Formats: sequence, structure tokens, C-alpha cells
Amino acid sequence: MSADAARPNAKDPSAAGAKEQREVILAAVDRLAPALAASGLDELEIQAGELRVRIARPTPAVAAPVAPAPALATGASSAQASSSPFGDPAPGMRFVAAPLTGVWYSAPSPGARAYLEVGSEVAIGQVVGLIEAMKLFNEIKSDVSGTVTRFLVESGTLVKRQQPVLEVDPR
Repeated sequence: MSADAARPNAKDPSAAGAKEQREVILAAVDRLAPALAASGLDELEIQAGELRVRIARPTPAVAAPVAPAPALATGASSAQASSSPFGDPAPGMRFVAAPLTGVWYSAPSPGARAYLEVGSEVAIGQVVGLIEAMKLFNEIKSDVSGTVTRFLVESGTLVKRQQPVLEVDPR
């Protein structure tokens, strides 16, 4: 289901309630994720009434080690050098990041061929995967064109908003 199909109808009160519930759950995940990161736990589950939220530490995809980028000669601060809480792409590469928190899927359905593979060409606006949030599947589109060099999360993994999901060589 595309993000457009998931938009609630303003005249449908149940759709408005679903949107509010989605916002509450996403806010809960955004609040709990730092607690999970700061702890030694691999997963955290909280239940309050009808609301039940479970987050788990992502399983990193196996990737070849990348040599650290040389220090910037302009005297940039270390805060600028690591601008993303998820790390920086390899030199010359760009990330495609998750626009929302949810479960990442690299294929349109179980058993189907993945949207992309390492070495695939990707264009701006091309669907690269799906994120499930509140039982709605949102198409994730690339904001960069080039060649896919690596996937940073496995299908079925919980991703946080702005977390990189794949790396692209824009050359």
C-alpha cells in the first residue's frame, strides 16, 4: 500500500483516530529508542493499557570495513565530521534514509524479489523498499541516483526515522 492510499479521510472519524494512534506510537518509539541505545539491552517492550510498543536493537548487516575518511583540512569541528547519529557514508557515497519509524522490508511481499540488490542502478524517486507503520505499508523512494553499494539493514528490521537503509554511489 502506498503512502497516498494510507492517508486518512478527513470525513472518516475512525481514520482520524488511527492517525492519532499512529502519532502516539511513533512518539513512544522516538522516546524509547535513546533508552534502548543507552542500555545494554537488545530489545525493550512497554505496555500501557491498549498501547504496546516493542523496539529492538537493529542487527547490523555484514559489510566490508571502510577506511576512516581523512581529517578535514578546514578545521571543521568533530560535531560536523559526524553529523548523523547513524554514522556517515563512505567517502563519495550517499545514504538513502528512512523517512519514518517502522519495520523495513526490501521486497513488496514475502517471497517476492527485492526492489534492489547490491550493484543495482537506482533513480531519484524510485521505490527502494517499504516501511510498515501501524499496519500501513509506505513506499520509500530514493532521493539520490546511482549504484547501490550496500544495504545497512536487513528486511524485517525496525528502523528509526532518519536511519540510513542503503548506501548509493552517485557517480
